[in-house]
This record gives sequence, C-alpha cells and structure tokens, in this order.
Amino acid sequence: MAEISIDPQRLWKSLMDLARIGATEKGGVRRLALSRLDGEARDLFIRWCKEAGCSVAIDGIGNIFARRPGKDNGLPPIITGSHIDTQPSGGKFDGNYGVMAGLEVIRTLNDHKIRTEAPIEVAVWTTRKGRASLR
Repeated sequence: MAEISIDPQRLWKSLMDLARIGATEKGGVRRLALSRLDGEARDLFIRWCKEAGCSVAIDGIGNIFARRPGKDNGLPPIITGSHIDTQPSGGKFDGNYGVMAGLEVIRTLNDHKIRTEAPIEVAVWTTRKGRASLR
C-alpha cells in the first residue's frame, strides 16, 4: 500500500477559516456555545462534511455527527471529534483542532479512494457555557 498523509495546507486553511468566525483583536477566538457565531461555525463544518460525502445527523442536544460510510455500515463507527465553540477568551485550536483533524482524515481517505471497513464519524460536541454538558 502506498504511503498516505494528510494535506497540511488544507488542514491549516480549514482551521484558519474556522478561526475567522469570532476572531478577536489579540488573535484568539470568542465563539460561545450556542451563540450566533457558534451556529455559523457549525454551519460551515456541516457544509465541509457534506462536500466530503458525509451524511450529517444532529441529536436532540445539538451534537453533530458527520458519517463517512464504510464497507460494513453495520459495524460501530470509529468516532473522533471535540467541540468548536470556545471559552470566552479561547484560542484558535482548542477543540477545533480535534474536529478539523478528524475531517482531514476523511478528506485524505477520499483523496486516496480508501474505503474503511467501519464507518468513520467526526463529532462536534455541544457544550454549555464553555463546559461540557454531561448531564
């Protein structure tokens, strides 16, 4: 099998495009959970996932699951992800990198026409006031 690797420029561009939503003067990001800016970021992520051939599901509390089918869709998916909202004085990469890295893996698999046995999902977890809602 040929060696494959992600496209670091594409990953960086995606991170920077996401970081523009809620960008602050000091180079950080302020995109609080469930705010209008968080909604814009979620919409952008969903668009990218659909462009990558993923189906997108959103559960009752707003968690997003972007699924790339596998050879056997009856298998449990391999899931990666994080959150794309920020703390009030957040950085560009907290949470965002975990989500975008997962999407970049899907894009890379697509580039190389690799089908995985199980589906792959990238999750965007909904948080509340900057903290995970685990209730």
